[in-house]
Amino acid sequence: MKKTLVCTALLGALSGLSQAQASDAKNVILFIGDGMGPTVLTATRLFKVGEEGDLEIMTLPQSARIKTFSNDAQTTDSAPSMAAYTTGVKMNNEVIAMSSDTQAVAPAKDINGNKGVNNCASDNGTPVPTILELAKAAGKSVGAVTTTELTHATPAATYSHICHRDAAYAIAEQAVPGGAGFNAALGDGVDVLMGGGANHWTPYSASNKGGRVDGRDLTAELSAQGYQYVTTQSDLAKIESGKVLGLFSAKSHLDYELDRVAKGAANTQPSLSEMTAKAIDLLSQNSQGYFLMVEGGRIDHALHATNAKRSLTDAVALDEAVKTALGKVDLTDTLIVVTADHDHTMTINGYSAKGNPVLDLVKNGDGSTQNDVDGKPFTTLVFGNGPNRADLRPTLTSNQVMGDDYLQETGVKLGSETHGGGDVMLFAGGAGSGRFKGTLDNTLVFGKLREALGL
Repeated sequence: MKKTLVCTALLGALSGLSQAQASDAKNVILFIGDGMGPTVLTATRLFKVGEEGDLEIMTLPQSARIKTFSNDAQTTDSAPSMAAYTTGVKMNNEVIAMSSDTQAVAPAKDINGNKGVNNCASDNGTPVPTILELAKAAGKSVGAVTTTELTHATPAATYSHICHRDAAYAIAEQAVPGGAGFNAALGDGVDVLMGGGANHWTPYSASNKGGRVDGRDLTAELSAQGYQYVTTQSDLAKIESGKVLGLFSAKSHLDYELDRVAKGAANTQPSLSEMTAKAIDLLSQNSQGYFLMVEGGRIDHALHATNAKRSLTDAVALDEAVKTALGKVDLTDTLIVVTADHDHTMTINGYSAKGNPVLDLVKNGDGSTQNDVDGKPFTTLVFGNGPNRADLRPTLTSNQVMGDDYLQETGVKLGSETHGGGDVMLFAGGAGSGRFKGTLDNTLVFGKLREALGL
């Protein structure tokens, strides 16, 4: 598998050398709002700046509509949808950066009850090169930043190849230069890695029950390869150059932005904007340029829980990260692309008066509620499916529905809200951004990123 991957990546990189003179961008920053479909974007705009305002994302001059279906499903999950952006290949749900014939085979549980046994066979598909690998082969620096576990589907699709997204322990191995399982197409490794889920990188113990059954400490192995390993906001701020592994949550994803801010002085996690700024500062020290992926990953998690407030707050955090990037880069040599990997089932409901808070009940201009056929008020934001479907609707109040923990009502009752199959939006600005227009399959985004970089 390694030999196939290396050869394929090198051939791809070499074939792109003849196009180098046609490159528009020295650097590319790809922002992903996980699950940030059009309704989420609109609701975020209403939440942050109101009807007539614009998100920072929306100030980018180019836009396109992106089709997101996977190789085997009308509605995709994050693994093949993100991998379509990074590889240009349609693959099956749950599969990360592998050929279209790869079958998803879930990992098995190890003796500690964790999904530590990788069941991906060597004859189950072949790896396909990622844009990050091609950029690295061309001498650029590369990075992946996320608010999820660093081994989660979206960041994993930049640096790993695996038949199932849940094989997080095997995914982590692929980022460690010189170690067993290393993805050799990464050269000397990904230069900047930031996210959560340190348990996938460290040994199992009484206190680290989600840790690795093989006893490897990948953080120590990366440190031995010259990486600076940081776990707090203050430690990250001290880094001025070199490679960085930042794991800011021991056993899971980073906090939702709402909860991170609520911790105040007790907070030790950097914001997405802070991680983005540091990644740009470090990667831009390479005169050959860089490729950086930044994910607002917990937008998706709050949507699955039908908690609109946390989702919109995390989407605002992504928008602020875009603002940070726009303030740091030169758009004459840097391409910024912002998009989503898939949609969700949230919708904007009723005929609220202009200015009514998007998280509130649907209200008229005089503040009175618009009620359903049973005379009960309802919220502006609702979900097509999810856990919060009552057999008899309660009488809701504004205080209740505007609360941090309120779960919006759903049409179909499921244990967790699902993704939606709708198209998503893409926004682009800077060098080479004119390529992004019209309606595009998600696989075509890869080719346009590659063209912009001249790879």
